[in-house]
This record gives sequence, C-alpha cells and structure tokens, in this order.
Amino acid sequence: MIRFTHSLLPSSSWGTKKLMKTVSITGERSCEINTLPDPTPVDDWAVIQVQTTPICTEYKMYQNGYCLASVGHEAAGEIVATGRSGRLRIGDRVLALPLMACGTCEYCMDGDYIYCQVRRDHDGYTGTYAQYHLKPDWMCYRIPEDIPLDHGALGVCGLGPSFGGLQRLNVTAFDTLLITGMGPVGLGGVINAKHRGACVIAVESHPYRQRLAQTLGADHVLDPTADDILEEIQDLTQGQGVSKALDCSGNPRAHRLCIDATRRLGQVAFVGECSEDTVLRISPDMIRKGLTLMGSWNYNLGDIGLLMQVIRAESAKLSAFITHRFPLDRVQDAWELQMTGNCGKILLKPWEE
Repeated sequence: MIRFTHSLLPSSSWGTKKLMKTVSITGERSCEINTLPDPTPVDDWAVIQVQTTPICTEYKMYQNGYCLASVGHEAAGEIVATGRSGRLRIGDRVLALPLMACGTCEYCMDGDYIYCQVRRDHDGYTGTYAQYHLKPDWMCYRIPEDIPLDHGALGVCGLGPSFGGLQRLNVTAFDTLLITGMGPVGLGGVINAKHRGACVIAVESHPYRQRLAQTLGADHVLDPTADDILEEIQDLTQGQGVSKALDCSGNPRAHRLCIDATRRLGQVAFVGECSEDTVLRISPDMIRKGLTLMGSWNYNLGDIGLLMQVIRAESAKLSAFITHRFPLDRVQDAWELQMTGNCGKILLKPWEE
C-alpha cells in the first residue's frame, strides 16, 4: 500500500514552499509519500532540486519489506542553494554522485570515493527519492549543457558500474566480451561495450530484456537456461572462449559461466552483488587457466569526463534504454513494474503530477 501524508502546493523555485516530498519504505510492498521541511545547506553541502531520479535496486527493499526512511542514491538536477561552497553556483546542472563519502581519505583523494570507509549524513536528507537532495559540493558533477539531464542521470548506476568494470578490464574493439544479466546495469554494459567496439555476447532469460539488449547493440543474446550455453559461446569464439567477461547479475550460476566461458589468461569482473557463495575452484579456475578475477563497484572519479563522452555519443541508445518515466507519487507503480522485468531503466520525476 501507499499512503500520502500532508499536502503540498505547487512550487517552481527554491524558498517558496515549506515542505518537500520524499519516499519511505514501510514494509513488504508498502511505501509512503512523506514530507520534510526544505533542507538547509551548511558548510560544504549544497541543495539539489531533483529533476530526475533513476530507479536502481530499491525495488528489492520494497519487495522484501526492508524498511527505509530515506530512499535512493541516483539523481540529477539543479543547484538551488549552497552553504559555504566555492565550487558550485545557483543554477548549475549536476549529477549527484552515489553515497556520502568523506572527501579527505586516501580513497577519495585518489578518485575511488566509492570505497570510502567514512560516511557522512545530514539528518535524513541524503535520499534521492525526493524533491530536494543534500550533497557535499565535491560530489556534484556539472553536467555539460549539451547533455539532457535524463541522460546525464545515467552516469551513476545506469552506466557507471559497467563503465568502471570495462575500464578495469581495458575492453577494446579487439575483445569479445561476455555480459551476464540484462537488468539495467547489464543493459548499460552493452551500451558501454559497443561504444568501445567490442563484440558483445549477452546472457539473459527474460524475453523483454533479451529484445532490449539486441536493440542496444548486443551481437548475440543467449538464454542461460539452455543446457548447451557454454558450447554456444565456444562456437561463437572459434573454440577459444571470450577474452573478457562482466557479470551484472549477481547470480552464482552466472559467475560460474563467466569463469568457465573465459579463455586462458582472460579476465572477469564482477559487478552484480550476490548474497550466495559462488563456487570458485582456485587451482583449475585461476591457476591452471591464468584468469584474473576482480570485483568492481563503480568508476574512478577521474574518468567521469570519459563517461560523459559515452553519454553524449550514445544519445539514441540511451533514449531506448530509458523505457518508463513515473511521477514520484507513483513510485509504487514503478517498483511493481520493475519487479516484472518488463522494463529497462525507469526514471522518477519528482515535480511531475
């Protein structure tokens, strides 16, 4: 169920209203539209008026009843207020980077803020399923003016995890890349890999997402439930196996397939998170085949300009990748749709009715 609390008058500019809409998860397949006072920035924090909130794994929390007062980690919008920030100006169009990193540890200083062990918070205003979002100014990246906000917003989980994985794998046009799992992260991986010129073998069982993977450029789409899938991959690679693999599913069977389908001295990156154990045999998998296995969460901040080049160049594919948009008030409908798998990337629009 979804329950509305309070009422809001329409507002078009910062400072003309007292309350903002937010979303909370209250139980199994239950959520609420709540309100909070408009946030006030202090120190190096800035307030983003959120125009686009891409949906990621929050639907799993909704599905499983994981109660959460502040929801979401992806957003793009416009700066409407700043504390003592010298980095941002009112009106800047920005991408809010995920999480709340400290900005001063060795990981943050090296651009690997995603691995920061220090977390910042600001009294519940750090979720992105909201009309306003508070963020440290250094975690707000200015989106180039020629890139639409909806496309720029895909620079977090729509394209970011696979981009980071492909950077670490150094995928080029000489590679045949296996991507397992055509959820939004895997579909973004197809876009990133085809931009680099790689041959892409996508693995997915859901018919809708099989078709979408083809639309986005996958050279081959295989069904993981087929008994002979490994033989199919061998046939497509002249019996050698793929040079590199990227798992975006978090499924142990997909992990196993990536390892088995990758040729000797190949590389495998794991992006999809999993609560189960993957069967890894150190001797035959890593030593005898000489495989390099790596975990990859996101991309280094120093590479964000390169990611924006992908976003600029692949505008048509990104428009196909975004299959649905919902107003914030219909977040429950959006989550229910995502649970069916009949979608690509879904965007929430916090200011639309």
